[in-house]
Amino acid sequence: MACKKLSSLMWQKRPLWKSAKLQAFACGSVASNSNGLDETGKKCCKKTAGTTVPNPAAVSGTAPPAPQTHRHQLGGKDSVPVPGRSYSSAAAKVDSKTFLWARYNEMKRLVHDLLPPGVCNLLNPSTIYANNEVSLHEVDIYGFDYDYTLALYSNALHSMIYDTARDFLIESFKYPKGLREYDYVPNFAARGLHYDIQKGLLMKIDAFHYIQLGTVYRGLKPVPDDEVIELYGGTHHIPLHQVSGFYGKGPKMKQFMDIFSIPEMTLLASANDFFISNNIDYDPVHLYKDVSDAIGNVHIKGYMYKWIMQDLEKYILRGDETYAVLQRLVSQGKKLFLITNSPFSFVDKGMTYMVGKEWREFFDVVIVQADKPHFFNDCVKPFRRLDSNGDLQWDKISSLEKGQIYKQGNLVDFLRLTGWRGSKVLYFGDHLYSDLADLMLRHGWRTGAIVPELEVETKVVNTEQYAQSLTWLQALTGLLERMQVHRDVESQKVLQDWLKEREELRAVTKNLFNPQFGSIFRTCHNPTYFSRRLCRFSDLYMASISCLLNYDLRYTFYPRRTPLQHEAPLWMDQLCTGCMKTPFLEEMAHIR
Repeated sequence: MACKKLSSLMWQKRPLWKSAKLQAFACGSVASNSNGLDETGKKCCKKTAGTTVPNPAAVSGTAPPAPQTHRHQLGGKDSVPVPGRSYSSAAAKVDSKTFLWARYNEMKRLVHDLLPPGVCNLLNPSTIYANNEVSLHEVDIYGFDYDYTLALYSNALHSMIYDTARDFLIESFKYPKGLREYDYVPNFAARGLHYDIQKGLLMKIDAFHYIQLGTVYRGLKPVPDDEVIELYGGTHHIPLHQVSGFYGKGPKMKQFMDIFSIPEMTLLASANDFFISNNIDYDPVHLYKDVSDAIGNVHIKGYMYKWIMQDLEKYILRGDETYAVLQRLVSQGKKLFLITNSPFSFVDKGMTYMVGKEWREFFDVVIVQADKPHFFNDCVKPFRRLDSNGDLQWDKISSLEKGQIYKQGNLVDFLRLTGWRGSKVLYFGDHLYSDLADLMLRHGWRTGAIVPELEVETKVVNTEQYAQSLTWLQALTGLLERMQVHRDVESQKVLQDWLKEREELRAVTKNLFNPQFGSIFRTCHNPTYFSRRLCRFSDLYMASISCLLNYDLRYTFYPRRTPLQHEAPLWMDQLCTGCMKTPFLEEMAHIR
């Protein structure tokens, strides 16, 4: 219905001249104005021979130029006579500055007309987005990670992790007690950022390995763009060998890919800021290692597990939705399995809270402390069975049985014992590298990425401020591209004004998501490094597994055909496919 409504608003209910302008805007051809001027301010040749074409600048009081014949030349070169065509005008030639601002104002009016009422609230945060075509009818086996997949956690957990790791630095690593004055800063960092280990800089990098200027932080303070370029040898490009290990760990760069890493990034920024503000000499490499170890202690020593088990209601979100998803899958004959790095006692407590004491009856195989990603890419560790108390057993594992709990193991044995292979398996996880990359690239499983940030970012995209700012930003960029052929001094001043406005619009759209780093999916116009990996390692992505409740289990997901740079955006599925289709939303109404 949303698709039908939008197409009706944008095409059927518009006057014919507006529809024509909309098509021209989409194709980039709106640069030729309605009075017959081309991009250089000359009269358009595409008229019937012998027709007189008036100049729109007739308001000028200067004498009209002599009639002349011409044809268009790229870049505004001298015209060449075309036999059989003649033009005349009684109006003076408009100066370039007046012409450029006239085009600017015309484009602004057009952009205003392009946004019909209601267009800013079309995206549904419960949508599943497709990078690849996936038919749920062909999926027989559903697999899940636990943390941030079956169990979503509140942001209160982040401050607990930060505070405890900060205290570890002070008490165990003997860092200055003044560091305790730095409290956790919510919403400072964002998933997918890179950290330069040797320089102590936190930044966002795009899919082409370029740093997004304006998103580089030393401590809690931004680094000026010119200083960033100087630090990286006159460029803001990061070479492939530095930024790209397969799991996001280059020799000089670390990419933070999971939600648990947000407190770690914030603590790194706080510790750097403390040393810099107090003029204390330190080695950024040592700081990075110490912070990593301190954060690791929170997990290894079981602090995080203890907090959550002591107050499940405070930390675990939407448990009833997890139950609804599992119940629906099992009731329709699907097989389920769980592979998590978390210990059994922790998973048992959380699943009992969300699903009930008999939660293991939903799963055909349960594997804990799997040690992903090594579980997926080596065949060293064998499976071991745990008894009902969580104690290790010594019997040899020759089959994976329903109702039993297994520890460690490897994917080679898992495939051999279950026979679950290829595209009939769909596995969900939140970590693109540890959960999904190997399964997608080496084993041909279908993969679904859980990206909770989608819910917040969708709300931003649905705002009128974002829609208007982004649409005008794109239109202004197109105007700059077409009008750059004007090389005179006055025109160049106008173009510089437009470039300045473009940078201001970029800052506005960035700050709507996160004032420091912007959206986790975009660096201005390019995808982020995180976004490119998301598209590469996941067939589907969504805010939570509860999004499955919106779709019939025979549903086929079709990725939107977004036009390549050399293709014209002519097809209507840009407006209709994927982002607005949530056919079974009523099934969630009684849950939320």
